[in-house]
Amino acid sequence: MTQQSSPSEGWPELPFSDWRDTCGTLHLWTQIVGKVRLALTPWINHSWHATLYVTARGLTTSPIPHDGRVFEMDFDFIDQALLIRVSDGAARRLPLKAQSVADFYAAVMKALAELNLQVQIHGAPNEVADAIPFEEDRTHNAYDPDYAQRFWRVLLQVDRVFKQFRTGYLGKVSPVHLFWGSFDMAVTRFSGRSAPQHPGGVPALPDPITREAYSHEVSSAGFWPGGGATDYPAFYSYCYPTQEQSARRPLSRKRRSSTRKWASSSCLTTPCARRAHRTRCCWNSCKARMKPLRRPGDGIAPCWNVRWANPA
Repeated sequence: MTQQSSPSEGWPELPFSDWRDTCGTLHLWTQIVGKVRLALTPWINHSWHATLYVTARGLTTSPIPHDGRVFEMDFDFIDQALLIRVSDGAARRLPLKAQSVADFYAAVMKALAELNLQVQIHGAPNEVADAIPFEEDRTHNAYDPDYAQRFWRVLLQVDRVFKQFRTGYLGKVSPVHLFWGSFDMAVTRFSGRSAPQHPGGVPALPDPITREAYSHEVSSAGFWPGGGATDYPAFYSYCYPTQEQSARRPLSRKRRSSTRKWASSSCLTTPCARRAHRTRCCWNSCKARMKPLRRPGDGIAPCWNVRWANPA
């Protein structure tokens, strides 16, 4: 028996050891649903077109286009169901219960076919070691609805915190989203500068996908429920490239000059010192020297991941 969490509990207990099997099953279910979105949604940089988002009841793909219609797929962790709803009013409801990945995969694909939503997805998990094709996976079959709901309630709070954190940066920043491959919620800031080629090597993930995701300097924060050698849920933060990797990459003479004297390519708001262009946006192509920043928030400082307090 598991102790039922209170719906009003903001940060419920989520010991990974108690729901390890459920987490493994749910992870693969989200991969199946996420791959449907991936197959039908136009490509967005850094694979942002493939992710899932938190809702007031669970997780959603957001609207997906399909031959003039639109549909979405929602995990509802209150009523414990996967909902597939189409813009013409058609819908299917699949219960979330203890069942194998193979059975869940078959039910999802059958429901999509009945709704005349033809889609073909890659039939094996990504970023999972020793991956079993979905239609053959009867190993992962555990599902505890209470722990699935606890996980979602934690994601609600993480989403709230990360969305507040996201507001403190004026440059390019990702949505707050759940990556179903690694099964983590993340938000990422970009400096606008290119990064050295990523070495790749992520299990069951093509290297070109990883290298495109890390094509530019990033600073990411995220939440992960645990797995592998990490038997606990954890927040994380990292940068790519690391300081050591940056130090090993020689800068061209032009790059040294533009980095030292002018705004970086992420500069969107720093006032230009050239009299005729007081309010223009200064990119690398603008060769005017920049006025010193008067206070945090005037623009994007050379240390591009600086955060300032919300004026409110």
